[in-house]
Amino acid sequence: SFILKTKSNGSAMEEVTIISSGVVIEGKVSSNGNVRVDGNIKGDISVQGNLTVGEHGSIQGQLTGETISIGGKVEGTVNAKEKLVLESKAVLKGDLLTKILVVEAGAVFEGKSSMGSQSSFKPVSKGE
Repeated sequence: SFILKTKSNGSAMEEVTIISSGVVIEGKVSSNGNVRVDGNIKGDISVQGNLTVGEHGSIQGQLTGETISIGGKVEGTVNAKEKLVLESKAVLKGDLLTKILVVEAGAVFEGKSSMGSQSSFKPVSKGE
């Protein structure tokens, strides 16, 4: 597991795993709680809670989480089940899927966006 620093406020949902700047991870990262990335990850990240990519954070891979905030660089598909925030210094190259999209002035986004209640890009067949 990649728990480097954990700040806990009593409840499990408030727990934040921080991947600090200077840390490089190659491979899949998954967490039941919240994750903040200030380092460099080459691989997919799947979190049950919130995912934050800091200003100096860099990710190449697929991101999945409830609420995702991007302040750094991301190359890959982003699937935010509730909300995706592209902060002013964000650079996202890849497709995004979310219910609520917030783009701050200055953010760079190259790709397709899909907003709806579907939790994936799979087409819905008429039988469903």
